[in-house]
Amino acid sequence: MHPTVRPPAVAGSFYPADRSRLEADVRGYLAAAKPFEIDFRLRILVVPHAGYVYSGPVAAAGYRLLENRADVRRIVMLGPSHYVWFSGLTLPGVDFLETPLGDVAVEESGAAEALKSPLVVDSAEAHEREHSLEVQLPFLQVVAPGTPVVPMLTGDVDPVDVADVVDSLFDEETLLLISSDLSHYHEYETARRLDAETVHAIETFDSAALGRESACGRTGIQAALHIADRRGYRMQTLDLRNSGDTAGPHDRVVGYGTFAFGN
Repeated sequence: MHPTVRPPAVAGSFYPADRSRLEADVRGYLAAAKPFEIDFRLRILVVPHAGYVYSGPVAAAGYRLLENRADVRRIVMLGPSHYVWFSGLTLPGVDFLETPLGDVAVEESGAAEALKSPLVVDSAEAHEREHSLEVQLPFLQVVAPGTPVVPMLTGDVDPVDVADVVDSLFDEETLLLISSDLSHYHEYETARRLDAETVHAIETFDSAALGRESACGRTGIQAALHIADRRGYRMQTLDLRNSGDTAGPHDRVVGYGTFAFGN
């Protein structure tokens, strides 16, 4: 059988479709990002997922921590579904995820393990147009080349149940990557206030304090907080900005945050 591939949906809109320009842009964001020293081993990373000109500088602060990490064997990805409603979680049902930089392998054993849960199904339809996971792939291809992924979209599902699914995959060589933006389409100062409240909830591991307007990937963040709390992880906020700080006007902004958890 021929390998099955999910083609990119937002190359040329959220990020460059040209291979050379895309790699140069990703490396440029990484080089410009403030270097962080964290005093724990990175196990969970939360990064934003907007167009690169808006959120790329914020995401890069987290991706710098993944450079030269030989101990990461696979990456479990969680992102929200923006276009298709479903209950539970979905895998794309393919062997590879394509970007202009090449193909990222979907780890067969990890996907099979996830599918043991009745909450997880394959759905090419849910993944077809979705950008929340796709925009993370070029960064991963640069900082963790060759590392396979287990890419799951979250639908209508309890975050505790999501945490349980991830726990079945979360061994010492697995990184959990959460894709989420923060507040959406408020004026600049309102967004800063709302995002500060969201960051406080994340920093205090208060998953219940996150509301529907806190983050579009709220379910993934809440699942990460449950996992981090169960395992006694520490966390550090690496960056907090919005589109008014990076490339957009101040009258209608989207918030972005990058957060690291580990032990």
